[in-house]
Amino acid sequence: MTSPASPRRHLGLLGATGIGVGAIVGGGFLALAGIGFRATGPSAILAFALNGGIALLTAFSFAELAVRFPRSGGTYAYARRVLTVEAAFAVGWVVWFASAVAAVLYAMGFAVFLVPFLEEMLRLAGAEPPSWLGERLALVGYALCAVAFYVWRLTRLAVGGRQWETMGKVVVLVVLILAGFFALATEAPAPGELAERFRPFFTEGFTGLLQAMGYTFIALQGFDLIAAVGGEVRDAERNVPRAMFLSLGTALAIFLPLLFLIVAVGVPGGTVTEAAAENPEILVAAAARNFIGSAGYWLVVAAGLLSMLSALQVNLIAASRFAQAMATDRTLPQRYARLTSATGTPTAAVRLTAVVAAFLLVAVPNVAAAGAASSLVFLGSFALTHTIAYLARRRAGRPPGFRTPLFPAIPIAGGSACTLIGLYQAVAVPSAGVLAALWLSAGAVLYALYLGPRARAVDASSEALDPQIIKLRGRRPVVLAPVANPASAPTMVAMAKALAPPDVGRVQLLSVVESPEGPRGEELSAGIRDAQAVLGGALRTALDVDLRPEALITLHKDPWSEISRVAEATRCEKLLLGVGELDDYLMKGPLARVIGAVNADVVILRAPPGWNPDRARSILVPSRGGRDQSPVRARLLGSLVRHAPRDVAFLGVVSGTVGGGVRRRALRDLERLAWDEAGEQAHAELAVSDDVVAQVARRAEDADLLILGFHRRGRRRAIFSSLMLDIARATTCPLVMISHRRSAPVRTSPSLLASRPAARR
Repeated sequence: MTSPASPRRHLGLLGATGIGVGAIVGGGFLALAGIGFRATGPSAILAFALNGGIALLTAFSFAELAVRFPRSGGTYAYARRVLTVEAAFAVGWVVWFASAVAAVLYAMGFAVFLVPFLEEMLRLAGAEPPSWLGERLALVGYALCAVAFYVWRLTRLAVGGRQWETMGKVVVLVVLILAGFFALATEAPAPGELAERFRPFFTEGFTGLLQAMGYTFIALQGFDLIAAVGGEVRDAERNVPRAMFLSLGTALAIFLPLLFLIVAVGVPGGTVTEAAAENPEILVAAAARNFIGSAGYWLVVAAGLLSMLSALQVNLIAASRFAQAMATDRTLPQRYARLTSATGTPTAAVRLTAVVAAFLLVAVPNVAAAGAASSLVFLGSFALTHTIAYLARRRAGRPPGFRTPLFPAIPIAGGSACTLIGLYQAVAVPSAGVLAALWLSAGAVLYALYLGPRARAVDASSEALDPQIIKLRGRRPVVLAPVANPASAPTMVAMAKALAPPDVGRVQLLSVVESPEGPRGEELSAGIRDAQAVLGGALRTALDVDLRPEALITLHKDPWSEISRVAEATRCEKLLLGVGELDDYLMKGPLARVIGAVNADVVILRAPPGWNPDRARSILVPSRGGRDQSPVRARLLGSLVRHAPRDVAFLGVVSGTVGGGVRRRALRDLERLAWDEAGEQAHAELAVSDDVVAQVARRAEDADLLILGFHRRGRRRAIFSSLMLDIARATTCPLVMISHRRSAPVRTSPSLLASRPAARR
């Protein structure tokens, strides 16, 4: 199995800025400016300015994260490094949805601006426009056509930031501003009349201002989409932050003067507030009539069409990149990570996003509702971005290049503002809150039932391959290694080092002295001296391999119970246990009790004295395939692969009675599993045999290490299957048996590692 292709870095500073300008300038402003005026009157100018300040604070956090993590995926990619895989999925699910809802807003805005254009074209052709032209069903149809067109375009053409729509709408809006100031200067209002046009400034008080901010925040969204395609930007550490601030500054330089002119010059037939209440979606176009007559109206309609289309394209691009980044980490199905070789576009992710957008187009009633929903979701995602930026700085220090000034004041202020306005928006516009809650619920169910196992395995492998992820997540994992036999101490130390992430992991060596009952001082002293000797030898070995472990000697009448107690006290992530013979008493008695009692990944090692995991260049992993993902196995393999090149073989055994189709599916499942847990150094092998134990034993003769898994069902119950034990006893190569702390029965393909015939049971 091959890895998904990496995106090409084909965007420079202007191209990246074009992505942001295309998303911010025009589309949301033209669709939502009137809705802002309807909610709060002339103070909509202040609402946009305050939103601009919040967006500026957010841009600082985005810029620092973009420098620290210069790759595609935006907020999701940052969450993937700093938060748990479950939290990262929730963030990705939210930001993907946010861009999809924004695409819906712009598709609906395009439909609204298309109606007067079509009506005028019909009149010029001598026909009377039909009444249904502007009805909801027709608007949905126009919007769906726009989405379908851009899906076709994005899946066949390489994308960039220099779209002709972006250039065209910026020129139109600049011309409109110049014309507005010219009209204000040539027809200067009488003293006091200009101020009167701004009264009452707050038509609905402070609550109206907050509601306007909630409705219109989406109009300043778009600078963040530059981070979503950061993996396609040349010199991303330098160009992504600059492009963010340039695009946001361009938007504010256009929006605020234009909002001022709409109030100062006025609109035909009444006040701005009255006109906004009647037809908010085309308020800017109506105001343009006062600037330069009918030509201004049609200029804005044309700019609106261009704006909506370019913003629609940019949000579809960004949403597809979120989906692609999630699929790469298996928090979405892997097929959405594949890029088209000709264009570098994640075609399947674009189509999936379009399906979500099409569904929302039918579900969302109007432009105002779409704006409210998208603003709410983006406010939530931006609050998360501030949180991630704060955690990343605290845990990993200052990044090279751009740094947020006045840290931590900016992320705290920006995150608090986004959270407060988002909460108000969820209460003030319940439909937006309900839509967001339904989407989050659907994601939680999908992750729990389908996506979780693969995502956790890939995440564990990523942590092992890049221990800096563990540091960014604020963890200091402990590997607890009880040592009792001096001969096995070097092997246990070497294995503990392989399991402990460098720089962030800790190794705790433990020796338990069995305290005798009654006054037996000499026997106790001898036990302590033996323990000191064992740990002394282990520490000398640790120094030789550049490991600095901690050592602990304890007294207890039951060493197995003491191991459980120390494991809980140290909150170890991994418990490494060394065994010799795999007899039934040990495996189903004290060892099973210890494993069932601890909340940690368990690694059981059987290896000859002096064995070192560095020698394990050929690793055999018998597997059931299917849903047989194991985070602890992925973490172990990642640790081994990080230290040296390995040949990791995932072996499946199928009965000779199964058909060719079952075998092909079994091999495909194994290949996917091998890639998820060990990447390029793994491959899949499928053997046909009715004797699983003999087949694995023959294959293990050529292996340097055999890895088997077992699971636990609740506390105090370890499950060692008879098949696993028979395989372990039939092999002589070094053996590792593993179990995840939250193991549960997994659904697996019945064709792999099939049960043995009844005669062998």
